[in-house]
Amino acid sequence: MKSLKNKLLLLGGVLVTFLVITACKKFLEKTPLGTLSPEVMASEKGIQGLLIGAYSLVDGEGAAGDGFASGASNWILGGVTSDDAYKGSDPTDVGEAAPMEQWTTLTPTNSAIPQKWIVCYAGIQRCNDAMNTMKLATDITPAKQTLITAQARFLRAFYHMELKKVFGNIVFADETVSPTNTNVNNNDQAAVMTKIQADLDYAVANLPDTWGADVGRANKWAAKAMLAKFYMYQGTTKYATAYPILQDIIASGKTAKGDKYGLNDHYYSNFNPAQKNSKESVFAAQTSVKDNSSVDWGGDPNGNYGDILNFPYTGGPGACCGFYNPSQDLANAYKTDANGLPLLDDSWINKPWVDSAHGSYVGNLDPRVDWAIGRPKVPYLDWGLHPGTNWIRNPVNDGFFSPKKNVYATTQKDGFTDVGSAYWGPTELVANNVNIIRFSDVLLWAAECAAEANDLTKARDYVNQVRTRAAIPSGWVYINSPYDAASATYTTQTTPADTYKVGLYTAPFPDKATAIKAVRMERRLELAMEGHRFFDLVRWGVAATTINAYIAREKVARPLKLTAVFVAGKNEVMPIPQSEIDNMNSDGTVRLKQNPGY
Repeated sequence: MKSLKNKLLLLGGVLVTFLVITACKKFLEKTPLGTLSPEVMASEKGIQGLLIGAYSLVDGEGAAGDGFASGASNWILGGVTSDDAYKGSDPTDVGEAAPMEQWTTLTPTNSAIPQKWIVCYAGIQRCNDAMNTMKLATDITPAKQTLITAQARFLRAFYHMELKKVFGNIVFADETVSPTNTNVNNNDQAAVMTKIQADLDYAVANLPDTWGADVGRANKWAAKAMLAKFYMYQGTTKYATAYPILQDIIASGKTAKGDKYGLNDHYYSNFNPAQKNSKESVFAAQTSVKDNSSVDWGGDPNGNYGDILNFPYTGGPGACCGFYNPSQDLANAYKTDANGLPLLDDSWINKPWVDSAHGSYVGNLDPRVDWAIGRPKVPYLDWGLHPGTNWIRNPVNDGFFSPKKNVYATTQKDGFTDVGSAYWGPTELVANNVNIIRFSDVLLWAAECAAEANDLTKARDYVNQVRTRAAIPSGWVYINSPYDAASATYTTQTTPADTYKVGLYTAPFPDKATAIKAVRMERRLELAMEGHRFFDLVRWGVAATTINAYIAREKVARPLKLTAVFVAGKNEVMPIPQSEIDNMNSDGTVRLKQNPGY
């Protein structure tokens, strides 16, 4: 399957008009819109179209009211909120994202806040529509009904999990919610968790091991990984429950097309549109181009619209706009010691800072730095050397690094970018999947569980699997070398772009605290700029300490950080959108309560 979103288009745009793509009370009050009734859609073909419509929102785009804050990469909500990245561009450009760096100016009326809420509840409703409409169908076998239900419940769990990690106190909307049943609220979060788990348990029990050519569908192993993630986000008391699931995935898991899970030979293959749906992809938002979905602005293109702003400013791939720039703090974290190991003593914080290739910092670096970060004087795929501030719109606030995991090579333009629309479309819409869970994520969750269980040898071994891949020289960045976009490698591997050195932990970690610190550092290095960092800090219970220390380091150079303060017990979640509270409670019944502190 080229992409689930593309298949939706092939079935016909009329399917989308059937779906109600509004959120919360709006979907409780309105009957389905459009020209097709449930009875018309109640066939196997119709139900599959509705299900693909539910899949199509995994990328975070396609519902009325969505936007840059709703994209699957969570670059605003999981990246800019953390110590990994700056908002980028001018402070007033998409100014509603600036409070994600400042916290003190974040309010329930911020216009970016509703975007994630809206798109996730739209996705949930699409799942419910598919299951409810299927009850009217007469041409679907019981076995196929089970498969459709399992996919719908997996997706429904995914959307609720996204809401839960962003907003905390949410409403669970199952297929019984309707204009005649609005008896829902966000008072009982234990019940919400029970219902999410029930959906995931059903998916694990009923999804197939593989789907063959339908590579974008969730299989049993993706459901197990999502279930493990569900437990990991509940804190260390659930690690013992998650651990055997993760071990099972590591030992026996396979992709939807049947490949055994494993790490790709080269790190950047995970972000290369030519190599998507690889053996490392557990679950991803599917993308495509050249499929008649192009738009000039807004709408629902199948290219990665959520990251359309996140290209270098005035040069390189894309046409705009210099958002989501990697932080100085993140670059410094890639320093390694004489043995090629991370600086777990926190000395990476100290100057000299990592800047340009062979700049003021001349020590060893983990080579992943130059795949996660576009650094001055380092090759930026085949676009030449990154020119530093020439690609940065507002260096005082934005630093001098560029994002790199969402871009494309010059030789991939037109082949993996959209040529069907004007202005931004041809250069900003990219057929690059967005990783939701990849296999290195699974390995590092397992390492967390092992460390918590005081199995220090196993924790080391899982971390070393990830580090071993990073240490392979053929996967490094080289200067004076052609870049091969098909394999995401440099073909002349003579002169590395910097002094790279990655070592393995040769002895078991000396104690549990060291093991935990090593695992957490590895997650930062491996998963940088993928929208996980803030949520990791929250689930580890260290968000306030880590982010306020980061803000203190940044205040000297970044005006946006001058008044920033992260408030423990409040800022771990976003405020529930005031517009949604107003909608849900407009008849006098309190269904939604605001999060504490907002």
